[in-house]
Amino acid sequence: MGGKSGNKATYFDKLKGLLEEYKSIFIVGVDNVSSQQMHEIRISLRGEGVVLMGKNTMVRRALKGFIADGSLPDTDRLLPFVKGNVGFVFTNGDLKATRDKILANRVAAPARAGALAPDDVWVPAGNTGMEPGKTSFFQALGVPTKIARGTIEITSDLKLVEANTKVGASEATLLNMLNISPFTYGMGITQIYDDGQTFESSVLDIEESQLLKAFSTAITTIATISLATGYPTLPSVMHSVVNAYKKVLSVAVETDIEWEGIEELKDRIKNPDKYAGSAPAAGAAASGGSAAAPAAAAKEEEPEEESDDDMGLDLFG
Repeated sequence: MGGKSGNKATYFDKLKGLLEEYKSIFIVGVDNVSSQQMHEIRISLRGEGVVLMGKNTMVRRALKGFIADGSLPDTDRLLPFVKGNVGFVFTNGDLKATRDKILANRVAAPARAGALAPDDVWVPAGNTGMEPGKTSFFQALGVPTKIARGTIEITSDLKLVEANTKVGASEATLLNMLNISPFTYGMGITQIYDDGQTFESSVLDIEESQLLKAFSTAITTIATISLATGYPTLPSVMHSVVNAYKKVLSVAVETDIEWEGIEELKDRIKNPDKYAGSAPAAGAAASGGSAAAPAAAAKEEEPEEESDDDMGLDLFG
């Protein structure tokens, strides 16, 4: 009993130390993962992460203890995922890089009767090299065949096993006879725990451009709703100020209200012909050649008009 208690205390201390040292944890599923694969994964993560396995009852008891004594209250988010054949990968490194290393080690495996198929299993068309005496075996499974050059030939591709269904004994025997190892096994990532939050590994595939686009869309939506309801928010303030200034300008144009700078705008509205010469002069200067001289002459004859034009540009620039 003393030995078991000592081992349990050692495990608790190790788990607590890792939880305090590392800010990120990959909760991984290890169904059908061999000890050799575990060894290779540990080697690939050396210097970047630590793999820790343990019985679920022990892990849950340890986490509940850390939560109860207040030492690691955020670890309550881990508890719902401590079920089945799971383990932890602790890291302070780049989450994408660590995820890729965890998922990289996969080993092909033959189909076993009663195993749950992670993917659809297809039997490809082609010559099997088997003698005709085994034709009945193929027929029992609904595999289309014919005899070609004294051997059995599968005439078309056939889905033999559906994903997420158990492999039958006959299907497993046929796949092994054809030397087909349809499944690959390795660590699977259940959840990621990072700074007190848990999320699925697919979140790591979201690009920065997608986040910026979503943020921009959200800001636009907030501004639109704020303007429609008359409720001011930070995204809508700029639009409200611009719209208010437009209304002030409209009132000033229709009344005798004036301030510095508005006189120019009113004069342009009342006397458009006075400013009409500014556009051809600019166009002539841009075209170059013989038109440049008349433009220069016009500027010399009407210096006051040029000054007025500059004021107009400053007002609307």
